[in-house]
Amino acid sequence: MQRTITQMRLNKTESLLRERLVSGLEGDEKAYLIFLKDLSTHLRAFFRKRLTQLPDEVEDLVQETLLAIHNQRHTYDAGQPLTSWIHAIAKYKFVDFLRRRAGREALNDPLDDTSELFAASDSEAADARRDVLKMLDLLPERQRLPIQHAKIEGLSIVEAADITGMSESAIKVGIHRGLKALAAIIGGLK
Repeated sequence: MQRTITQMRLNKTESLLRERLVSGLEGDEKAYLIFLKDLSTHLRAFFRKRLTQLPDEVEDLVQETLLAIHNQRHTYDAGQPLTSWIHAIAKYKFVDFLRRRAGREALNDPLDDTSELFAASDSEAADARRDVLKMLDLLPERQRLPIQHAKIEGLSIVEAADITGMSESAIKVGIHRGLKALAAIIGGLK
């Protein structure tokens, strides 16, 4: 049920963005500017989620991606899904960023620092994520969805409200009450 609702919202977002881009390609400057503005909020969330350790880089990547989309807009096939086309461009910009950064970081990282090899395990992060998702499933939807979208996926309050159909204040209240309920759940486990 939840996946169906989420998919319906994603389809609606895709449809609106596609409609604005196509109108923009046909000469409607206002529709094109709205397309770029709306797309930037989605790109920001996409990159913020992937760059949690480098939040200062998010805005640069958003601007680079918007510029690439603008420069390549003539390649968009209106008969194809917009999401796939945009995702491909965003993914390439992200990979380019990682390559540039890896080149710079290789010059700064000590090569003989073996003490960090066993300091952390990827499975610990995966286990923690699984545990958090299990605890979130215990919450009512009005608390779970705001936490999932705003805190886990990194969306803004406005974006979370758009996706869930809740008001911005309901998102804030849901996060507050949900985190309080999670704290109580964790406290009961000790």
